[in-house]
Amino acid sequence: MAKAFASQGDMSEKKITFDEIGKDIYAFTAEGDPNSGVLIGDESVMIIEAQATPRLANKVIECVRSVTDKPISHVARPHYHAVRVLGASAFGAGQVIMGDTARAMVVERGQEDWDSEFQRFPRLF
Repeated sequence: MAKAFASQGDMSEKKITFDEIGKDIYAFTAEGDPNSGVLIGDESVMIIEAQATPRLANKVIECVRSVTDKPISHVARPHYHAVRVLGASAFGAGQVIMGDTARAMVVERGQEDWDSEFQRFPRLF
């Protein structure tokens, strides 16, 4: 029998931080949960890593709204794992950026990855 992930039993809320790490560059973190980057441009905002669900993505949006009212125009999804991409729809961005390799991995492993991540991180879903 496979050993269970420690995260399976972790149902506690995580402390969210939203720190400016450079001029108009922010890090959204939550104690080991998937992170997101926020880049504020002259006219709009780009999010890097979309979070596991729209509910979690809305926490990122709340933080973004605390520093700017510029529209979120781009979401970059450099990773294929479900805990990093399924929240993309919440941002309402006109452009979603994902490389061919990551996109192919979603197609190839999408359901398998969803099943694995759902078991591994039940708190997120």
